[in-house]
Amino acid sequence: MSSHVQERRSGAQLINAPLPLLLLLLGLSGCSAMDVTVSSSINALNGTTVRIPCIFTSCYKMNAAKFAMNWTYQESLNDTEEIFMTYSKKKGMMPMRSERFGERVMFAGNLDKNDLSFSLSDVQLEDEGVYHCYVRNPPDRIQGHGVIQLNVVTELPPPRDSTIAVAIGASVGGALALLILSMVVVKCLRRHRKQELISEEKMEEEGKLEAEGVAEEGTK
Repeated sequence: MSSHVQERRSGAQLINAPLPLLLLLLGLSGCSAMDVTVSSSINALNGTTVRIPCIFTSCYKMNAAKFAMNWTYQESLNDTEEIFMTYSKKKGMMPMRSERFGERVMFAGNLDKNDLSFSLSDVQLEDEGVYHCYVRNPPDRIQGHGVIQLNVVTELPPPRDSTIAVAIGASVGGALALLILSMVVVKCLRRHRKQELISEEKMEEEGKLEAEGVAEEGTK
């Protein structure tokens, strides 16, 4: 059996110790859940340093004597996990010997704030893969688990030029405003012309009526 498989069995899947009856009852009362917050996907530029966060929340305060956690790496979800950082009761968070990462891994979190983040320096294309954050904090009975996909890129996409976007937006907005103004002016002119035509027709009708009235008086 390979050493990686042994590491996964002994470290990645942590075994929870038996709980006292009182703590078990507390767990059954609803205080037995743990949440792990991670970024599902992180992009890192080749050759730079990236921080990979993992923060957990628990119903119980961290007990250094019972707390356990592991960071593991997979090239893909179908590959064996390799432990590269773990928690030691005496030394706290500590990197493990790894041919892949060497001394490029450092703890970058804060245990007092339930922050288990780590930093990876001089990121290489081979570092791309799946990173797992496993956490146990007895008397919580559930193992917390976060999964992060690290993508390593050789160049970052160019930033969007907001100045050009604003200029284009202003030009489009100005043209649209002129178009609306032109339509309003045309509509007003048409309405004014229509009113003039109605007035002229009304005046003609009144003139015809006056002429007819004069003609009738003459015949009498």
